[in-house]
Amino acid sequence: MIAIINTGCANINSVRFAFERLGQTPEVITSPEQLKNFERAILPGVGHASVAMKRLVEEGWQQAINDYQRPLMGICLGMQLLCDSTEEGNVQCLGKIPGHVKALDVGSLTSPHMGWNNLTVNREHALTKGLDANKQVYFVHSFAHTVNDATLVSGEYGQKFSAIVANDNYAGMQFHPERSAKVGTRLLQNFLDWQL
Repeated sequence: MIAIINTGCANINSVRFAFERLGQTPEVITSPEQLKNFERAILPGVGHASVAMKRLVEEGWQQAINDYQRPLMGICLGMQLLCDSTEEGNVQCLGKIPGHVKALDVGSLTSPHMGWNNLTVNREHALTKGLDANKQVYFVHSFAHTVNDATLVSGEYGQKFSAIVANDNYAGMQFHPERSAKVGTRLLQNFLDWQL
């Protein structure tokens, strides 16, 4: 059973449909008390970090996520919210994945980073199964987690940044697996198969 956390800061339908295509029946939950009843959870996110983090704290999600002992994955902004802090609004985040989120230094490239990009596997993990250098995924972001020991997979756009991170039972994907065709489908299946 998969929970998709609805904090009011995400377009959750595309994530729900992606899991349904894998034969799952995810449930969108709106109350932190529901989280403990699920085997896996997704924290999606679109929008501004400070607004999203404020909602997580005010609505009781911070404690529920902190207490959760099973696989939980953030997508896009959801991944960033699992980290220690973000420069976007200069806010403290959930602190479940070590590292800080900073504005991408894109140089002469356009920002936000939007479109398909390659991945580099930094460290083998259950979540990276089936990935190679020829695979591309779909990004939309202007902030990113800096590469550190939690980084499983990195991307590059003006600078290197974390594309997939993991720490304990928490993981994150900076890109949108639900919009990343066969590669994204494989990565979501990897999350379903991930055993702690």
